[in-house]
Parts: sequence; C-alpha cells; structure tokens
Amino acid sequence: MTAPAPAHSARFSSTQVAVVIPAFNEADTVAEVVRVALTLTPEVVVVSDGSGDATAAVAREAGARVLDLAQNVGKGPALKAALELTGAEFVVMLDADLVGLTREHLDLLLQPVISGSLDMTIGVFEGGGFVSDWGNKLTPHLSGQRACRRAWLLAVPRLGEERWPEPPITDALKTTGAHWDYVELPNVAQVVKEKKRGFWKGAQARTKMYADLLTYRVRKKRDGP
Repeated sequence: MTAPAPAHSARFSSTQVAVVIPAFNEADTVAEVVRVALTLTPEVVVVSDGSGDATAAVAREAGARVLDLAQNVGKGPALKAALELTGAEFVVMLDADLVGLTREHLDLLLQPVISGSLDMTIGVFEGGGFVSDWGNKLTPHLSGQRACRRAWLLAVPRLGEERWPEPPITDALKTTGAHWDYVELPNVAQVVKEKKRGFWKGAQARTKMYADLLTYRVRKKRDGP
C-alpha cells in the first residue's frame, strides 16, 4: 500500500480537476466535504440522488454545483451524472458522509494520477475510528474515495446501470490492465448507516447494499457486458 507525501505543489490547473460527490440524504455532512473539495478546485459537483432531506440545498449553499435528481436511482447512475456535468480531465470521487477530510487527503489521492505513476488511487481509512477503519480494510475495493481520469471512468461498462459503481470499476481495472494502488487517508472516517438512520433501518440498508454487491456478477452474466 502506498502513501505518497502530501503534494500541494502538484503541477495541475484547478480547471483540469473536478471533485464529484454522489449524495443520498447527507445534509449533515455534505457541506464540510464540499468546503474541503473547494480548496482543491472550484469544480465541485454534487448529485443529490433523490434525497428526502436538504442535501441539495446544503451542498449548493456550500458552493457546489448541484444536480438534484427527482428519484433515487443509486450511486452508480448518480456518479455518472456527476461525471457528465464536468469536462475536467481528472476527477476525485468522494462520499458525502466523510468526517475528518482535509486538503492533504485530496492531494494524496490526486498526486499519483496527475504525475502519471498510477491510473487510479483508492483511498482507505487509517486512524479515523474503529468501525470505519475495520469496515474499509475488510472491503477496500468498495471505497468511494478515488482519483482517476474522467474519460477512463466514463468508459467503465455498466457504471451507470449498477446501483453501486465499485464492482464495475473493479472489473474495469482488471480488464484494462490499469495501474492502481491503495492510498491511506489518515484520520478520515465515514458516518455509518446505523448512526445516520437508526440501528434497524441502517442495518437493513447495509444488508440490502451487500446483497446488491454480491449479486453483481449474476446480473452481469444475465445482461451481458
């Protein structure tokens, strides 16, 4: 696992980079994620995925460009919609429920991609809290914190069809021979579903998510590439 040194001096124009943030009912945390993202680039795009709370309004007030979807379609379609709203060459993908995020974390994700040493970085939590660290390390390939070229990501088959985009991205990393690595993000954590929605509703949402992730290959085989 690599952990490049923070690189505020990375040579890129902020107009080359966009931060894209799919969000569903994340009014409590999305503003701070947007504010940190704006320290990297003015091109911060939030897609509110049919949220029933003030996610869209809060993100817009924080300074993001916001698309407010009328219905909940899933993280994959929301991510693709965000990518289609920007013309940036590089993108940093972030979840909207992060806590402890700083500009240094964004540099850690972006620098290896900007320099050309990696095609994609995948952020994993370290020291942000037992639950976030444990869950992220068990399934690091499901992390929503990534950086890559926008064109590469848009070309991922089934990206906008799957509710969760991480399995199609993992497939594409393998089939394209892309160079990628995990990058540690110190002291970052996610607000777990059980805390956001209450224990039982959160556990139900988590179970549904894993069921959908585990049946990805069944759907892929059934529907074709």
